[in-house]
Amino acid sequence: MNPDRHTQFLIRKEKILQVAEKLLLENNQEMTLDELVAELDIAKGTLYKHFRSKNELLLELIIQNEKEILKISDKYNTDVKEYAPRYMLYHLKAPSRTILLHQLEEHLTMTESKLKHLFDELYEIRQQRIVSLKEMTEKYLKSQNYDMSIRDYLSYIWSLTYGAALLLNSSYYQRSIGSREKLINLYVNQALSLPTQKVQIDIQALDNE
Repeated sequence: MNPDRHTQFLIRKEKILQVAEKLLLENNQEMTLDELVAELDIAKGTLYKHFRSKNELLLELIIQNEKEILKISDKYNTDVKEYAPRYMLYHLKAPSRTILLHQLEEHLTMTESKLKHLFDELYEIRQQRIVSLKEMTEKYLKSQNYDMSIRDYLSYIWSLTYGAALLLNSSYYQRSIGSREKLINLYVNQALSLPTQKVQIDIQALDNE
């Protein structure tokens, strides 16, 4: 494939992913390949030159998003107070996309067994992100005198982010949220505010009550 054709191929692939995301968001995660090619005004054979199945397309969409998150991690990996707000805002500016991609991944993880190479690529990107943030996160946790693993702290930030995304995307809570900006600031500050005193909870004992 010559350079010009390769560039056109990549541009068309990007366009397919953009339109697929748009249709999934508009139709509550429902989309057929027939709907996609109709929206793109291309032949289905053209689509299959880029993606061999719908699940492959969906997983590529998730991978594309993870690459964007990795860019944020690589750019702001010297100060948690620089990184956390940008990471969280990336998700919270488009909460419906955050929820969509998370739920798609959960579904594909449970149902798709033929795309191991793409799952491996996805997990490798996430591992790169942890490595990129390792030194910064370790330094921050030590400065706070907080005994938490790097993975656990990054998972903590993710859980806060996803919870905020659910609130921001909820039609019920939309009516009671006074200010989206204040809510986002609350969650970002929470990610940077580790408790000075840790309470040990006996979860097993609570379960047995």
